[in-house]
Amino acid sequence: MTMRNATLRQLKVFETVARHLSFSRAAEELHLTQPAVSTQVKQLEEHAGLPLFEQLGKKIYLTPAGTEMLHYSRAIMQQFHEVDEAMSQLKGVSGGKLNVAVISAGDYFFPRLLAEFTRRYKGVELNLSVHNREQLLHQLSTNQTDLAIMVRPPHATDAVNETFAPHPYVIVAAPSHPLAHKRNIKLSALANEAFIVRERGSDTWNSMEEGFAGKLTNLKIAMEIHSTETIKQAVIAGMGIAFLSAHTISLELQVGHLAVLDVEGFPVMLNWYVVHRKNKRLPPVALAFKRFLTEEGAQLIENITQVSQASLHK
Repeated sequence: MTMRNATLRQLKVFETVARHLSFSRAAEELHLTQPAVSTQVKQLEEHAGLPLFEQLGKKIYLTPAGTEMLHYSRAIMQQFHEVDEAMSQLKGVSGGKLNVAVISAGDYFFPRLLAEFTRRYKGVELNLSVHNREQLLHQLSTNQTDLAIMVRPPHATDAVNETFAPHPYVIVAAPSHPLAHKRNIKLSALANEAFIVRERGSDTWNSMEEGFAGKLTNLKIAMEIHSTETIKQAVIAGMGIAFLSAHTISLELQVGHLAVLDVEGFPVMLNWYVVHRKNKRLPPVALAFKRFLTEEGAQLIENITQVSQASLHK
């Protein structure tokens, strides 16, 4: 057998396994079973005539052949991506495919922004993915998305970062918490409170560090959780307080399950950014969506979440 018999699907599955160095994580990303992923990689190895991975202990590593295969697989996939972009250019906005990725805090309102956009531009095909900041930057650097929606844009010189809406962060507690009905709470008064936080390196964690500005160096962390939904449920249960995006808690505020603490210096006001690579040739649909965000995003997000700076100071 020769590489002439290899398929694009096999290359894509292989690249995903190589990127994660994990068959299970690749299966999760590709929405396949782990045996199906293993079968695709095995078939590609048969075409190559060489093993592409080796296992040492519980970890897998690329073989020298695997490293070479990864280089060419990405080059081939990039060429297919460029063909897809070229076809999208010819289709225009209504027939184009919008590739956009967003940090997890955005998934509380972003689908409704997309729904409004597609209501105006019929026939747009959507490819939306939700990631933490590190994964989002990887999506950009490997050209897997046209636009990235995030709070802390990359500082790289090859990135174009444009703000389109304010992004407030607040400290929340259960309505029964002793601080829930107090006014002008000093930040120092939170020193002995148990905090339930997002993982280090996440946008929320970095925003929290900025919001506290070094004033709570001995923060009492009760739990570090990767899920905003789980953090909210833990706070509602009275297990601690949390620093969260106001855009993630609008429903809980409306039904009275969470309370925003009136802490001095809060809310911390950051911004939502739409980001793309400077040398990226954006298809018409991506350019239209970027314009849609910068012109109307702020008002639409406020309408969707019912969160404004005034509402957070009630």
